[in-house]
Amino acid sequence: MDYFDVKDKKYLVFGVANKKSVAYFIARSLVRLGAEVILSVLNNEVKEKIEKMFPGVCVYTCDLEKENDIKELRLKITSDNNELVINGIVHSVAFANFSNGPVPFFETEKKDFLQAVDISCFSLVSIVKEFKDMMDPLASVVTISISSTRMASENYGYMGPVKAALESTLAFLAKSFSSFSEVRFNAVCSGLLKTTASAGIPCYIDSYLYAEKATLRHKALKTQEVADTALFLLSPRSSGINAQRIIVDAGMEINYFDKDIISSSGV
Repeated sequence: MDYFDVKDKKYLVFGVANKKSVAYFIARSLVRLGAEVILSVLNNEVKEKIEKMFPGVCVYTCDLEKENDIKELRLKITSDNNELVINGIVHSVAFANFSNGPVPFFETEKKDFLQAVDISCFSLVSIVKEFKDMMDPLASVVTISISSTRMASENYGYMGPVKAALESTLAFLAKSFSSFSEVRFNAVCSGLLKTTASAGIPCYIDSYLYAEKATLRHKALKTQEVADTALFLLSPRSSGINAQRIIVDAGMEINYFDKDIISSSGV
């Protein structure tokens, strides 16, 4: 029996960049369970790589920073898939310009902050607006956030507030869609992962190693664990969950004062 009940259902997944991407693990899990997956990636260079990873899967390009690209994506998918009904959307997209390295938050450039909000947060609004009429009334939308938007991680910088905005956006999307459907919007809020995108965050490896020690099991969080939670939220099995953030961090948030961590700090 397929517990998740996703076989033959259709899912649109944004954000696959490589085999380390959260979106890759989600899409791979859906395919293995017999779901029909449509992928949207940044550009043709990425498209060529992803098509080799997912033979037989439709892969489209879309720069989420460009509103017209999102509109064009809908038109292309509609043209190629007559009367397509989408059962779920995965939004696993984030971008921040860390080219200047870590800077104090108050020195954040306005253009960098707004670009991050546009790509990492508002893109979700743009996506569901365009695909609203193609979505099943019981569809599920899942985005990927971080385990703590209240923690002032200096190297993560302004992406903390951006992810907080993303999580707040979920509530308003869920409320607005409730007037005509039962479409659900939820976030998987992940602890630190070993992904290509995270490698671009200044001093990330130090934070990653600390997070590994801070988990209750003293083992790093696995990307597949995050994907499995997203899979549950995409499935009908989570029908009672809406406008929520599900934290997946192996217990890290309750273990910052672990005695071994304290003793190793020399305090």
